[in-house]
Amino acid sequence: MDELLKETILLDYKSKNIQRLIDEKSWSGLNDKDKILSTYNFVRDEIAFGYNIDDNIPASQVLSDGIGQCNTKGILFMALLRALGIPCRTHGFTIYKPLQKGAMKGFVYLLAPKEIIHSWVEVYYNNEWLNLEGFILDIAYLNKLQKKFPECEGTFCGYGVSTNDFKNPSISWNGGNTYIQNEGIARDFGTFNSPDDFFAKHAQALKPIKKIMYQKVGRHLMNRNIKKIRNNSQV
Repeated sequence: MDELLKETILLDYKSKNIQRLIDEKSWSGLNDKDKILSTYNFVRDEIAFGYNIDDNIPASQVLSDGIGQCNTKGILFMALLRALGIPCRTHGFTIYKPLQKGAMKGFVYLLAPKEIIHSWVEVYYNNEWLNLEGFILDIAYLNKLQKKFPECEGTFCGYGVSTNDFKNPSISWNGGNTYIQNEGIARDFGTFNSPDDFFAKHAQALKPIKKIMYQKVGRHLMNRNIKKIRNNSQV
């Protein structure tokens, strides 16, 4: 388990802003269950769903950005867990492009690859590995989506969601697994000791010019769209 507690380039949990957050929240004095629950809820709801400049950015930058998606929120969550002595690892996948439709619109969606790099966090707790993915969407955003599509109670795919229970997805951690995008998985790459190891082998399939367009224009349009949904008082 020592390998699964190490600081890495991406899991830079000794960074000042991460250590300051841990001190402010008094997380170090909690038992293991409450450490997982508190950091999980923080990453889910205090780090808004949104798109960073890249997938493989360090946890300290994700915290500073205040937004994240599956890969970047996972990096921050893992850094917090390891800082608190909770072993964790990365499970890598791809997800089908339609899962992002609605969050992605127009030319951004057209230029996106058919499969998109995805990951969730596996946490070792009570002598078993748990799959934690339900932290990707903040509650405020998810609630607005549910109000936007009130007729949907079962399967839903789009806007960053892929679940068989849209009305009551398993996003609250109570000692088991949580999911919000798992029904959109295309390929399974298996587990990795760290996100650094995962991204060294698997990167988003974007040509240089498409990557620049995403970083300079596309992600800002996506974030604007997500923010509009979250803040829409008419929904």
